Amino acid sequence: MYNPLFNHVHKFTSLNDEEQAVLGNMLRTASFKKKAFLHEAGDVCRANYFVVKGCLRLYFIDIKGAEQTTQFAIENWWISDLTSFLFQKHSDFYIQAAEATEVIVIDRQHYDELFEKLPKMEKYFRLIYQKLHQASQIRIKYLYSQTAEERYTNFSSSFPEFVQRVPQYMLASYLGFTPEFLSKIRAKK
Repeated sequence: MYNPLFNHVHKFTSLNDEEQAVLGNMLRTASFKKKAFLHEAGDVCRANYFVVKGCLRLYFIDIKGAEQTTQFAIENWWISDLTSFLFQKHSDFYIQAAEATEVIVIDRQHYDELFEKLPKMEKYFRLIYQKLHQASQIRIKYLYSQTAEERYTNFSSSFPEFVQRVPQYMLASYLGFTPEFLSKIRAKK
């Protein structure tokens, strides 16, 4: 049931059968239909989600009332409002299923216990968060240093699976422009 996560963990650190059993006791699974909300702004984020199958997105509503997607997660990626999750503060973000999605969930109530019982998982999450931070920095750099067309070209060549799976308005939001502008870029190609 938790093998996709165990396999992912083994890419970064090793867990023996006993450690996997301890980890498994702190996890649960969940399924969400397309467009379902896993978390809504205003609430405290109480879970971190590992995508087994499907696609999730993290977004907020800007001052003009438009959705601004800041992160996607597909298979073998984690997603959460980390600030709300780690510090148990009210969130400004939504987590929504971009397609039907199956996840493995670690609830906040087990998070600190996880690190106490399985110190190897601190290394795992440290490495995961470093990759997430790196990806965020690169995305911000691209938003400020590339044209919209360059961002789309770069993103579609780096992550072709997203271009096919994610609705156009979500992709446009993530790349920092309108769906209409994305249509014009695609028409040129």
